[in-house]
Order: sequence, then structure tokens, then C-alpha cells
Amino acid sequence: MTLPSVSEFFIPSPAFLRAWTVESKRPSRLLRINQQQLREYKLGRRTEICLEPLQKEENLGPQDVLLRIQRRLPGERAYGPPVDLVWDTALGWTASTLQRRVADCCSLPVEKIEIAKYFPEKFEWLPVSSWSQQTTKRKKKKKQENLQGAPYYLKDGDTIGIKNLLVEDDGDFSTDRDDAGKEKQKQLALGGRKSQEVLRGQSSSVVSGAELPGRPQRPEASLSIHVGSFR
Repeated sequence: MTLPSVSEFFIPSPAFLRAWTVESKRPSRLLRINQQQLREYKLGRRTEICLEPLQKEENLGPQDVLLRIQRRLPGERAYGPPVDLVWDTALGWTASTLQRRVADCCSLPVEKIEIAKYFPEKFEWLPVSSWSQQTTKRKKKKKQENLQGAPYYLKDGDTIGIKNLLVEDDGDFSTDRDDAGKEKQKQLALGGRKSQEVLRGQSSSVVSGAELPGRPQRPEASLSIHVGSFR
């Protein structure tokens, strides 16, 4: 089916489009194989899909990850416009390989950049640090580094902030917008707690102030005792 908004664009082929599922009004899952039928993705009946027109043809491989990178503006708590970055994870989902790919894209030495993943629902930036092995406390087994797992959960469409350590070396990735978003979430959470406290107070006062109906008194009945003879 052709959507009216899509018909306004000249699309030479499906390779000039990206298809995303939508969750919480944000692109979520990239539907990357153009020849695959939608039913093969096992999407729900109410799944929303948005289409992103491209300036050039794109054919992502199964090991390619599409990220949005943004360079931090020196001396400002802000970032430049997002730029698409295709990262080939054939060499592994490690912080070091991602840092090298980002450094190459920005034409900077890898040791002079710092990167962080953005979590828009929390308005937080998590610096991507490199580690070779981790040891669990319980089983003492070596854990292989993988940015797909905790705490990064890296996937298609994620935003990566880039800081040029040649011009600034502080560890702050946040922006004024992030501060405002966190403050709004804090106020909403505080308002929700107050509302719950008010409701609990009202319910307790209703229960304590209500008079329980007494049981109606019945007229006293005469009691007769008969003693039988067992002789």
C-alpha cells in the first residue's frame, strides 16, 4: 500500500528506504532485509512502521549496525547534527572496535576521543569504556566483552556522542536539555507519590469515620430445660 506522505518523495528503489518499527514514538527495530516479507519478522498486528528516505542506495549486511553519531560542540553543552555511521561488527561487538570506527569517521586519533551511548528515555549518557575480560564473583568465569549486553544494549538507531579530547577533556556528556528532562521526570515522580499519599489518607479516613451498622437485637426467647428420668 502506498501512503500519501511517501508518494511525495521520489524513491528509485526500496534500497533508498529504511523501514523501522516504532515504539514510544521512536524508531526501534530496523527491518533491514528488503527481500524479506513482513510476516517473516513476526510483527504484531498493531506494530507501527515508519519509513526513512535516503539520499543514496543502502544495503546493510547482517553484521552491520547503523548508529547515529553526534560530535559535541567545544565549550558548549550541545551536539552537532546526527550523522549515520555503519559499523561492521565482524571483528566483534567490542568498545575498542567501535572507538576505532568512530575515530576513522571523525578523522581523529582513537586515543583522543571519548564516546558515550545516549539513553533518551532517561536523558543519560553512558561512556563506552573498553575492557578485555571480566570475572564474575560467583562462578569466577571469564566474560567476553559484548556491547550488545548490559549495560549498553547497543542496537541499530542508537545515538553515540563523541567528545574530542584535543579541545575538552571533562567527563560530562550531558546537555541543558538532559537537565530539563531529568527535572521534569523528577517532578512527575514527586507528584505521583504525593497523589498516592493523598489517596491513601482519604481511604483511611473514610474507613475510620464510617459507622459500622450494629446487629439488630432479637427479643429474648424463653428457655425450658427438661430433665429426663434414666432409671
